[in-house]
Amino acid sequence: MKTQVCIIGGGPSGLMLSQLLHLKGIDTIVLERQSREYVLGRIRAGVLEHGFAALMREAQCGERMDKEGEIHDGFIIAHDGKMDRVDLHKYSGGSSVVVYGQTELTRDLYEARDRMKGVVIHNAEDVQPHDLKSANPYVTYRNGDEVVRIDCDFVIGADGFHGVSRKSIPRDVLKEYEKLYPFGWLGVLSRTKPVSPELIYAKHERGFALCSLRSQVLSRYYIQVPLTDTVEDWSDEAFWAELKRRLPAEVAAKLITGASIEKSIAPLRSFVAEPMRYGNLFLAGDAAHIVPPTGARGLNSAASDIYYLYHAMVAHYQNGDSTGLDKYSEKALARVWKAQRFSWWMTTMLHTFPDSIAYDQKLQDTDLAYLFSSEKALGSLAENYVGLPF
Repeated sequence: MKTQVCIIGGGPSGLMLSQLLHLKGIDTIVLERQSREYVLGRIRAGVLEHGFAALMREAQCGERMDKEGEIHDGFIIAHDGKMDRVDLHKYSGGSSVVVYGQTELTRDLYEARDRMKGVVIHNAEDVQPHDLKSANPYVTYRNGDEVVRIDCDFVIGADGFHGVSRKSIPRDVLKEYEKLYPFGWLGVLSRTKPVSPELIYAKHERGFALCSLRSQVLSRYYIQVPLTDTVEDWSDEAFWAELKRRLPAEVAAKLITGASIEKSIAPLRSFVAEPMRYGNLFLAGDAAHIVPPTGARGLNSAASDIYYLYHAMVAHYQNGDSTGLDKYSEKALARVWKAQRFSWWMTTMLHTFPDSIAYDQKLQDTDLAYLFSSEKALGSLAENYVGLPF
């Protein structure tokens, strides 16, 4: 097989890049280790920057997002018995975010690839990139007993943190930065009316909590839990009781509970790999960087990678200009590290750390007090939350 761009990873990043390049006449093949059903079964983020939404429209995949997605002009931080609202529209200069589930977004991208007869190969086993420093890289994968080779110009590694792409960069070239947090998020998805039309981030001495939503009939709630906890430790009843303890009384009183339709625990980590290019391999999304979900930067950071790669590939193939490809790693990492800083700050400010001392707790309280006493501080938060420019 032969293509111009071989994309490893059939999640939203890989699918979006494939779709965008297809519309510009650039041939791609996407390899995904899992089945389509497995990919669509993953419950992930739901807060999108408008830059991401614009990419979806450019990819001709934004119709359902524009119809069903919700525009949020702000969110609430509950702390010390108070409910303070961050007015994103006011403090970001008129911007906002779009709430639309990643599962639905991925479904839209799959349907677009089907419509255009894009090549997305599922259940591709033992995927391996080769000759990445040469002008003729290729990727192999196994289909049953058959080993299939794909010759290409470029390989895109959009196969997540555990994928093969980053591991294909020699250890003496790759530098990794990582911070592990001493807790995780227990998330529950339920077919219940959301307790609030806007997200509520709750700081509480028992631990952080978040009230989120996917639609007006689908709610997503989270509580901070120790890393030693398992999903089996938490019945639905125990989860709802603990969530109510961490929310302001007026919010807890309105909370509609119900059976969970998905329940999982995600450990929190910050991670960056440098460089994001090695020869003709380009990393994107979770293959290169991960953030804690606080502040909703994960999927949106991947979108900026795709934005840079898309424009760089188009310039290369249509104009013979490889400047964007040469500067990709530097440009992408500059934005990635700003997203890392913002997620770290939000996480540090709102969570309860098991080893914190009284001094640390006082600093958290001061951070929140300063935030809501300063329009410039609120402006910085809003600017980062709605998304820095690409």
